[in-house]
Amino acid sequence: MFSRTSFTITVNPKIPPRLERLEELANNLWYSWDRATRTLFSRLDPGLWEAVGHNPKAFLKRVDESILLKAAEDRVFLGTYNSILSTYDSYHYEPSRQDNIDGLSPQDQVAYFCFEFGFHESLPIYSGGLGILAGDHCKAASDLHLPFVGVGLLYRQGYFSQTIDNKGNQQVAYNDTDFESLPVTPVLHEDGSDVLFELAMRDRNIVVKVWQAIIGHVTLYLLDTDLPENSSHDRYITHQLYGGDKTMRIEQEILLGVGGVRALQEMGIKPTVWHINEGHAAFMILERVRALVQQGLDFASALEAVAVNTVFTTHTAVPAGHDHFSPDTMRVYFDLFYQDLNITYEEFMALGHASDSADFNMTALAIHGSRTHNGVSKIHGSVSSNICRDLWPQIEPEENPISYVTNGVHVPTFLAQEWSDLFDRFLGHEWRNKMCDDEYWSRIHDIPDHLFWSVRQSLKSQMFYGIRDRLTEQNDRNHGSGAHLDRLFKFADPINPNILTLGFARRFATYKRATLLFENLDWLREIILNQKRPVLLIFAGKAHPADIPGQDLIRRVSQIARLPEFLGRILLVEGYDLRLARRLVGGVDVWLNNPVFPLEASGTSGMKAGMNGAINLSVLDGWWGEAYDGDNGWAIKPGPENMEAVLRDNEESQAFYEILQDQVVPLYYSQDKRGYSPEWVRIAKHSMATLLPRYNSTRMVSEYVKKFYLPASKQNLRYAENNFSGAKKIAIWKNEIKKLWGGVALRRLDEPCMCTNFGDTLSFKVAANLNGLKPEDVVVELLLCRQYKKTRFNNFKCFKFELTGTEKAGEHLFELNLTPELCGKQEYYIRIYPHHQLLTHPMEMGMMVWV
Repeated sequence: MFSRTSFTITVNPKIPPRLERLEELANNLWYSWDRATRTLFSRLDPGLWEAVGHNPKAFLKRVDESILLKAAEDRVFLGTYNSILSTYDSYHYEPSRQDNIDGLSPQDQVAYFCFEFGFHESLPIYSGGLGILAGDHCKAASDLHLPFVGVGLLYRQGYFSQTIDNKGNQQVAYNDTDFESLPVTPVLHEDGSDVLFELAMRDRNIVVKVWQAIIGHVTLYLLDTDLPENSSHDRYITHQLYGGDKTMRIEQEILLGVGGVRALQEMGIKPTVWHINEGHAAFMILERVRALVQQGLDFASALEAVAVNTVFTTHTAVPAGHDHFSPDTMRVYFDLFYQDLNITYEEFMALGHASDSADFNMTALAIHGSRTHNGVSKIHGSVSSNICRDLWPQIEPEENPISYVTNGVHVPTFLAQEWSDLFDRFLGHEWRNKMCDDEYWSRIHDIPDHLFWSVRQSLKSQMFYGIRDRLTEQNDRNHGSGAHLDRLFKFADPINPNILTLGFARRFATYKRATLLFENLDWLREIILNQKRPVLLIFAGKAHPADIPGQDLIRRVSQIARLPEFLGRILLVEGYDLRLARRLVGGVDVWLNNPVFPLEASGTSGMKAGMNGAINLSVLDGWWGEAYDGDNGWAIKPGPENMEAVLRDNEESQAFYEILQDQVVPLYYSQDKRGYSPEWVRIAKHSMATLLPRYNSTRMVSEYVKKFYLPASKQNLRYAENNFSGAKKIAIWKNEIKKLWGGVALRRLDEPCMCTNFGDTLSFKVAANLNGLKPEDVVVELLLCRQYKKTRFNNFKCFKFELTGTEKAGEHLFELNLTPELCGKQEYYIRIYPHHQLLTHPMEMGMMVWV
């Protein structure tokens, strides 16, 4: 046996001067939505492009020098390269031609904090929907030329890679990434040194390094603790996304929230609007308050100054989904912190108080430290209002400050190139600047049916090729035979892609019910085993490594897919990632979504499928609850929330079977002599025309600007001017209201009128005991609406009483003269609540007294 040492050396190619800007293209995630750029790299060496996982930066470190030299002399390649650079420069240096966004000034800066970001498979710091949504938010902000930065963590391993064995068991693999091969670079000081700072963590300081990723016009700053200066434990903080225990989670969240604020300070970035995307980053509120307290502001005023320009978006539809930490944990990590705020431990814990637990709740902190809050669909906004109702105890959920902005997806990222080419031909190149124009997108109906269908079949064929590659690798690793592989491929035929194909691809969580279609296997056999009208069902998705029930669902799908009669008709594809997702949403005919109502906060995969010509079949939850118009897909009406789970699953699966058997399958196979169903194409066109202009991220971010960013920026100026005089004033006023509100009372003085004639004027008179408050501190109003079975106060019309005098007992008199505008039985209520012109939301105090 010989003793020997292995040495490694990396030889990087020299990029020819003619191609020197390839490095610039590789370091800007603009390539994640510009297919021409990705294709340019692929043309140089297709095999290497696949080997490096479509990562341009890693590609340039490994490509052979001779290939680059040859490309530098290739006129065709140079022509394409120069054309891409022209497009790149136009995007980055010309004014935006998108739908105009007015209001944000050059001095404004939005800082967007999130635990994960998903732009492209070449930057694996995402796990699923939250990260993809955050990535699309950044991309749309870039398209709109917003003053916008992101803040996140740079994970060494990111999320796991998935394989599935021959028994359906999910196998998890974490791979360390080489930051030098990622589209990120260290942030540098002017002297060329790395931006580093120290962060207090429990009983020690840790060193944090700041990296940056460029996404068009947007910069994402990423924090890293995997440094030699830190202990092995502290280096591990940014090791895995959603890995580790509660200790690791709170340290990651302190790093993101507190460390994110410190990083921006270190770089001299001064946001005027702060956006917390899910509660993980809520500790940023504490750090910003501490900075103001250290400048001399009292805690209450500092909290108001911070909250007024903070936007909080929640993506969670169940109370148990909100992060929370025990009082003991909070004391360990924040024992000195709350002293810096000049408050007691009890006052500190109250910032994260939720009524159902003594734990410190991150959603409660985010709401206490923000003044604009939203869910991510209309249904989810209502669900979130109800979940958080105790934070505004005297306000009905529908009137509390939680609003909603329905999610959207980045069209250039997820729209297949074939559709882009077809739109250029029939809609004109200006479609890219008409993202939110409903009337413009109705022109999709003008595209000839046969061309529309041709694109659909082409995309399905590409999807089948991609699926075959993955299934081949899966089969080889699990020692499957060639004959078995042939059976798997029997219906996923890219040469003849005429089979009706249904897709279900997303995180395997129990509430998403991946196996709902297996409730009645005999009925399922009737539907998909029909020789004349066959159906192919494709599944893909990951379950969190700690989610055993979710992994059981994957095993169940695998088990059913291996039954002899379903072999090749039900496919379970491993390794779900952004690349596979793009293939599936582009290629399937019908996109399935089976969540338990109302647990789907929004969902975006169906949006991506719909804009690529697939038709949605989904439970009316999340985004589909507002997108479905009766003719742009199929919908399952969910059962009541309190329905027994077994009964609910049985009823909703029955609805799925009936729609598939009676509507979907017959419609798809109602093909004329041209080989397709005209009615199917009509519905697919209508789906695309109604979904694309409404559920894109341009609309989403524009809505955030108009509803939240711009008002927050304006409120910030009001609170911060004259040494935070506005923040001090509102803090003093709120304290006074809290002390005196318990003694406020309202009584009616007039005799209620039971019936009147149309056109008559009614007079209302009330007396208010303000308990020391001034009349301008309150609003007295009457709410009027037609009588319905369910009272929802956001449907009522409000009429304000006027102050007319005082009673001997010191009560203030308020009167209202009202002429009803409608006939019929109506109901009305009279109430009083606190009011101040500096409040962001009229119900911000959460206080109300009714007659």
